[in-house]
Formats: sequence, C-alpha cells, structure tokens
Amino acid sequence: MYINMKKEFLRDIESTADIQIPQDPMERVIGHDDIINFVKIAAKQCRNLLLVGPPGIGKSLMAQAISVHLAEPQEEITVVHNPERPERPFVEIKTRKERESEIKDLQRAEGDLVTPQEVPDLVAERLGFRCPNCESYTNAYQSICPQCGADKYSHINARRKNLGDLLGMFEVNNGQVNIPQERVTTTRMNQGREEVVIYERADGNKIKILDQHALEKRREMVEEKPKNIIVPLKRKSFIQATGASETELLGDVRHDPYGGHPDLGTQPYERVVPGAVHEAHEGVLFIDEIVHLAPLQRYILSAMQDKVFPIVGRNPQSAGSSVKVADVPCDFIFVAACNIRDIQYILPPLRSRIQGEGYEILMRTTMPDTDENQAKMAQFVAQEIQMDGKIPHATKSAVELIIEEAKKRASIIDDQKDALTLRLRDLGGLVRMAGDIAVMGGSP
Repeated sequence: MYINMKKEFLRDIESTADIQIPQDPMERVIGHDDIINFVKIAAKQCRNLLLVGPPGIGKSLMAQAISVHLAEPQEEITVVHNPERPERPFVEIKTRKERESEIKDLQRAEGDLVTPQEVPDLVAERLGFRCPNCESYTNAYQSICPQCGADKYSHINARRKNLGDLLGMFEVNNGQVNIPQERVTTTRMNQGREEVVIYERADGNKIKILDQHALEKRREMVEEKPKNIIVPLKRKSFIQATGASETELLGDVRHDPYGGHPDLGTQPYERVVPGAVHEAHEGVLFIDEIVHLAPLQRYILSAMQDKVFPIVGRNPQSAGSSVKVADVPCDFIFVAACNIRDIQYILPPLRSRIQGEGYEILMRTTMPDTDENQAKMAQFVAQEIQMDGKIPHATKSAVELIIEEAKKRASIIDDQKDALTLRLRDLGGLVRMAGDIAVMGGSP
C-alpha cells in the first residue's frame, strides 16, 4: 500500500517503499512551492527564468519540469544544398503536419501490399503466383504447381497472345519472356482516366502495387534536393548547455580536409552542426552558472532577441570557415542559474531581457521544520533511491536520521533554527552512501 505524502505524514510509513512519488516533475521539487507557481507560468506563457541560489537546491530540476509541460515540437529544421552557392546552404522549416503528410506520401510511394488473389489473373500468372493450368495460387518461386504437377511457366508463353488484351504495349513483344517476372507494367482505368500501374513481386507471397501517384512520388524523391536535418521533430525539449565552447552553444561547420573537391569532398550542407541554441528550439535551454559563459552571453542575448541565429564555421583554419547558414530558428525558453554573489557578472542587457520577458527568482536554502515538510523530505529520499536504481529502500528510522541531518545542516550551514536544509544534492550523496553500505553489508 502506497502512502500519499501530501495527506499522510512520516509516522504512517515503514520504509520508502510506501511512499508515492509524483508523476509530475514539478511535484518532485522539494521546498519551493511558491516558486513552482512561477515555473508553471513560465511553461504556459513561455517566459524566461533566472534562478538564483547555491548549487544543489533544485534549479536544474525546475528547468526540466518546464520542458515536460511544453507541447511537443512542431517544426523540423533542415539545411538544404544550394547548387549555385554551396557555401550558403538554405534553411528549410517544415511543420509537423507537413512532415506527417510527407511520411504518408512516402509510405504510399512504397506501394500497397496485396495478396496475389487481389490482382488480375494474368498479372498473377506473369509474376509466378497463379498456375495457368489449374488456376490455383502458390508460391511464386515454385515452378512446378504442387496442385496439378504442371510447369507453371511453360504454359504462360503458350498463352502470350492473350496477354495483349490486358497488358498492352508495355508487355507485348516478340522476344522470349522470363517467367516469373519481377514486375508487370500495364494500365488501368481510375475515375474515368487511364493510368500506368506497376505490379511488383514483393516476396514469394505478396505483390506491391505502384499507382500513378506512387510513381510520381518516387520520381520526386529521386529529384529532391540533398538535405541535412539538423533539428528533427523527435527531439528532447530540454537542452542543458555548459558553454564550454562556442561550437557546443552556437553550432559549427565541420572541417573537410578535401575542401570543395567534387569527388572527394563533403558538401557544406552535410557538415553543418547545430548548437544548443538551435537544438532547444520550441523547448528549454538551461545554462547553469551562466556567468562562466563570459563573452558568450551576448550571443545568447542575440538569439533570444531575434529568435534566429546563424550557423558558421568558427575555426578560421577550417574549410568550414567560409560556410554560413543564415536565419536558423532558435525560439526557446531560456532558464539561467547562478549564485547570488555572481549576479553582478551577468551581462546587464541579458539580465534585463530576462526580467523584461520573465522572472528573476531568489531560491531559499531552507524550509521550516514541520510535519508536512518532513514528509516531503521523506519523499525526497524515496526519489533519490528510485533515480539511483542501485540501492535498497530506506527504513523509517533511516529516513528519520536523514531528516535529523537535514536539520543539522540547516543550522550549521545557513544558521537557521527549526529548519530543514534544501541543499538536497549534498543530502542525496548521504542517501547513496548509506545505500551503498547496505548493499556491501548484504542488507535489504
């Protein structure tokens, strides 16, 4: 039996196995109930956030919670070859509806699979499925009919004069026909119009039908411009960037040692790599310790303002340095985090942009020591055990000891009496250490 920690308290559990962990990531954030309201607004209204506080108090968990509440991405971003100026590839944006329509067209271009009984008799014979002698249907690769013992293929050449009525000019000729054939091309009437249709043997038991639309789509696929999908529809809505390099954050064009050689080289559009600002399109871009980005902060500001950012080759020694893809979309919710003493090092226009289009939030490091908050601390222990996946559940007495440690840390580190610490990353290390000791001791 699971206990809902919002209604019951610590006295009602035997171990963390009894604790119900919320499905909603926002409900897993401990000790910041008032802030969660702003996080929900940010998710609904697409607002930016600056979360201020020391490491380990749940800033990244809040940013991830926003992404869970966003609608699924609706745009796919593709870099397309520019035949006139290869070093200036085009950007193509397709909506989910357009891509789904394309996928349906592609599936249709593959043709419909049917049984041999669903096609004209003479087509089934020509493909080797139907015996002309006894008219039974068998595997196309059986030359001798298992029903009547006749040679299925010798009978067909004898009857070729009758095939002209069905197959017309596409199939009738005076030469020898190889039976069974891989495909039969003919015509049929569709809504009063004559169209070309191809019947292909898919395997020994199925036939693929390609109608006029499927054939046209196949031709378009062959003629389609070469492209490179850099931001697919199926992608993560939460991107955490470190800003360790410009290329990770802003994208790049890979180096090609063969340059633009037509036979050996790789075309520029194939070498384009998106940055975190592009991968976060329609999602959340989270950067912890934003001040460590230093000069890169101005690029973040530019991307936030314009909602597009070019991808260029960033190494002057690279063959990609001459390549530029303009106006690549990057419309994201920006969530930054830093320590309170580092706020002064955030680029003033960037901080102003966050404040003007979102919220700057100072996060607490402790919460009052109440029965309800002790229950939340027990929930935290259960969450850590579940996320770790390598340690056993904690008993009630173990949870009580961890709560005592949370009180002690609130008093020593933050000088708060009758409080519980919210520096939960460090406390999570204590949970894991205790769990590891239990595992090594063979204790359940």
